[in-house]
Amino acid sequence: MTDTATPRRQQAAVVYNPTKVDEDKLRASVTTAESEAGWAETLWFSTTEADAGQQATREALEHSVTTVLAAGGDGTVRAVAEALRGTGVSLGIVPAGTGNLLARNLQLPLGSIDESTAIAFGGVDKPIDLGVATLTPERGTSVEHVFLVMAGLGLDAQMIANTRPELKKQVGWLAYVDGAARSIPKATPFRIRYSLGGHTDRPAQASAILVANCGLLPGNIQFLPDAKVDDGILDIAVLQPKGVLGWLTIWRRVTWENGVLRRSAVGRRMIQQTDSMNERVMTTLRAADIRIVVEHAQEFELDGDEFGRVRSVVLRADPGALIVRMPLGTEGTGQDTALETATTP
Repeated sequence: MTDTATPRRQQAAVVYNPTKVDEDKLRASVTTAESEAGWAETLWFSTTEADAGQQATREALEHSVTTVLAAGGDGTVRAVAEALRGTGVSLGIVPAGTGNLLARNLQLPLGSIDESTAIAFGGVDKPIDLGVATLTPERGTSVEHVFLVMAGLGLDAQMIANTRPELKKQVGWLAYVDGAARSIPKATPFRIRYSLGGHTDRPAQASAILVANCGLLPGNIQFLPDAKVDDGILDIAVLQPKGVLGWLTIWRRVTWENGVLRRSAVGRRMIQQTDSMNERVMTTLRAADIRIVVEHAQEFELDGDEFGRVRSVVLRADPGALIVRMPLGTEGTGQDTALETATTP
């Protein structure tokens, strides 16, 4: 007997932060995009104070949806990605927050809801890595979270904790400059022990450690320009500045050297001539995983969200664990899994 059953139409769900998006505009845009794609009627789930998006996404998955659109800031996107990890269900991104870090790194549109929903319904699937952080808090048991762009220990997390929410609403990501200005004068180096790839622990002293799945920050700052979102590797920066000159050296490296000089052969030769000075204040490492134990508990953040003080953290790459909807023509990029030699701080 011939099976004449009608194939089930594809269906999306939207997990949205009502404090970040214009719901009426978003619904109108989604309705148009789903109609043009011939998909079934989209399901809608709102985040709440108690649920940043993980539970809403799990509820969406119970309906066997094809794609989940995360509409909101970095926190909403991270929460939805956490629930989608390893499911094979794709993530569509409708960026609406301050940083929109993953969207920036993937070169997705930032200012158009219609462009974002069109990609979610009519784009292609691309697997990317997730960062996975297992953190042991100052008090309590270990917990696991994912991150999409960057994790920070020490000064970086203190800066985010000191950023005023009301200023973020007024000036966006520039508010972090104010947070940095109020954090750096109080920053004191701390002792750590770390190991890469399960190798022997090494001691170091740092003001901050950043672990990146991809390396572009707001303001088009190429903090870790070698970081790729699909290479199965984490890129790590250990910041060890001494005084104002040290911070100025780091700022020059991430703005002038990474953002300008790296674009030309002459510029790259100029960078090589200053490598010894750079390495004294900012050491870069690459590994599939890193374990860090701190002498005294330090502030910790994931993708701009505070996670309190931790005593230790294990961070690793989960290759291809998330499927993201991308514009047509961006499929087929390869993965670079080469692990470069790390410099010990």
